[in-house]
Amino acid sequence: MVKDFEIRKTDVSFDYRFESSYYYFSKVIKEQSLNNGVVYVKLKTLCSTISDGEHSAIPRQKEAGVRYLYGRNIKDGIVNFDPNTDSSFITEENYLKFTRIHLKENDILLTIVGTIGKTALYKQEYIGKAGIPRHIAKIRLKEDCNISPEYIVAFFLSKLGKWQLNNITTGNIQPLLSIGNIEKLDIPIVPSKLHDEITQNERLFIDCETKSLNLISQAQQLFYSRIGIDFNAINKENVFSVSKSDFAAADLWTPMCSYPLYVNTLKAIQAKWETVPVGEIADLKKGDEVGSDTYIGYLDKRKTDVPFVRTSDIVNYEIDQHPDFFIPEEIYNELGQGFQNGDVLFTKDGKIGMVGMITEYDRAIISSGFAGLRLNKNASEYGITPEYLFLCLSIKEIGIYASKRRTVVASTIPHLREERLKEIEIPILDKETITEITNLVKEAFKLKDEKKRLIAEVRETMDVYFEV
Repeated sequence: MVKDFEIRKTDVSFDYRFESSYYYFSKVIKEQSLNNGVVYVKLKTLCSTISDGEHSAIPRQKEAGVRYLYGRNIKDGIVNFDPNTDSSFITEENYLKFTRIHLKENDILLTIVGTIGKTALYKQEYIGKAGIPRHIAKIRLKEDCNISPEYIVAFFLSKLGKWQLNNITTGNIQPLLSIGNIEKLDIPIVPSKLHDEITQNERLFIDCETKSLNLISQAQQLFYSRIGIDFNAINKENVFSVSKSDFAAADLWTPMCSYPLYVNTLKAIQAKWETVPVGEIADLKKGDEVGSDTYIGYLDKRKTDVPFVRTSDIVNYEIDQHPDFFIPEEIYNELGQGFQNGDVLFTKDGKIGMVGMITEYDRAIISSGFAGLRLNKNASEYGITPEYLFLCLSIKEIGIYASKRRTVVASTIPHLREERLKEIEIPILDKETITEITNLVKEAFKLKDEKKRLIAEVRETMDVYFEV
């Protein structure tokens, strides 16, 4: 989308990059809002602390400890947890040693290296005790500040905020947002009624996310308690041998296919419960690639443009409605993918084994890195619901172990062929347990739908008010 405007030679500021986008904000968007009566204050005047996290490398671990966030964990509005690919923790000792990483309740998190401008509010209730590296900034408002941290997050989510963040970003190879430039951000002051409305919706949004994640966690714990298997007691030996006949039977000559932990886990499940392969109870549907020439960024997207969901856009078991790229609606209509409410998504390329479920609110183009699973008539014979299938695939001993066994690497990119995905075995627990799990997951995704509606309303309110 082309935007035409003029600036005078005397308006050129050599403190910033000589880019038209910078002047579009300062000479068009900001002046327009000033003429409409909007008052701005510098972010620094509202804050007691603006700093990044630890610059030195702190050893990470997969085992439980203090959560240590990656920049990619910060998504617009929430913190995303990725237990499949992240070594997400550090020791308590290192947490206490590196005080720069410490967070306090309601600290505003902002990504400042690599991916710029993703933001979320730190809430210990759903994030837990956590620290940050240099890729993330923490912004802490003064105790007597009359602006809420929720409003600042909403500002960063808005087009007005993203224009500013985009235009003060520096760096040639790796984008960088400096602390000095963050301090100079112009924060618009809105009427108290609008401020309070935005703040309340942000709080409800976070509350929905917290409750939905708790419900999914309850469903997972219920599964573990009812399946009656001590997975921690299963052999984890890393040195093993495999007979030629076993290789031939598996028809997949990779070490992971015969890894004892994965093999013995499935044997333990099948010794106690009937299992059914995914391919017997669900029909698979592939996503599509649309080509990078059709990508539209958030700042240029029109109201009708549709999110393009890649494998990195599964966020806490759902698809991100505000990913990096959007696609014109006409392409969405031409593809006619037909994904619908209740379809389970499973990543099969790159980041393999991420699972999510499409909700009623979702309208997106699903990329080819996904397989969509929709239950067929056979599923009802086993009493399986979409929610139960989703939950089983979210259990690492089922979804992750089985997909790792069947993954191959083509050049440098891991792939899980659809035929192999269909082989994943789903245990059939008792009817009562399946019903309880189904109800918990259903309620969780109802809350996620409400959360999506709230965040869309916050963005719309901000963008309409500032006429960006």
